Amino acid sequence: MPTLVLKLTPLQNPERYEALASALTDLTVQLLGKRREVTAVVIDDLPAARWHIGGAPVAQPTALLEISITQGTNTEEEKAAFIAAAFAELQRQLAGDGALAAASYVVVRELPASDWGYGGRTQQARRLALTA
Repeated sequence: MPTLVLKLTPLQNPERYEALASALTDLTVQLLGKRREVTAVVIDDLPAARWHIGGAPVAQPTALLEISITQGTNTEEEKAAFIAAAFAELQRQLAGDGALAAASYVVVRELPASDWGYGGRTQQARRLALTA
């Protein structure tokens, strides 16, 4: 049940948001083995004047992608593959033939199963129900 939060600049059109959400969901399913039907993607775009790197406003496309997953459900290799593929997809969709700002990040956050869930149940409660 991963959640992905993508912050980006410059502003995009609705079709780009849909393409980004679809591609990031696909990568999450393929590389991390997560379930598509409970994968959520939130996209927040910011004007370049509100994003700074090194104390200066950004001058090229920039992105910050954070994905939250349940702790211990993926290997280091799977997470590294996701980071590389997600960055490449952001590069392709946001910068085209150009480049994303060097300080564009993909972050994998692992949360204890007891600390999050969906539908009003924690991941830990779901695991316990499966073993009962």
